[in-house]
Amino acid sequence: MTQHHSEGGASGATPLPEVSFSTFILSLASSALAQLGEVPLPESGRVERNLPLAKHNIDVLEMLRRKTESSLDDQERRLLEGILYELRLKYVILSEKP
Repeated sequence: MTQHHSEGGASGATPLPEVSFSTFILSLASSALAQLGEVPLPESGRVERNLPLAKHNIDVLEMLRRKTESSLDDQERRLLEGILYELRLKYVILSEKP
């Protein structure tokens, strides 16, 4: 079995951030923000709103909070709780609009 590794990927590609719990949480939060229509979708560059998918990502973040709460450090806990607060607030405001 051969493994292929690319040291930098395609020319001009932006290097990926270090994998950590915080970068994983921020990635999920970025997806939720895009689905809330707060930022452009990375695939298309267009701003679109998909509230059911945004709610799903918020629920995933909440599940991660519950499952990891005893092992998070203070910084990770504050990050996750702050993100959840902001995303829930945006979701409620948008879901109440006609």
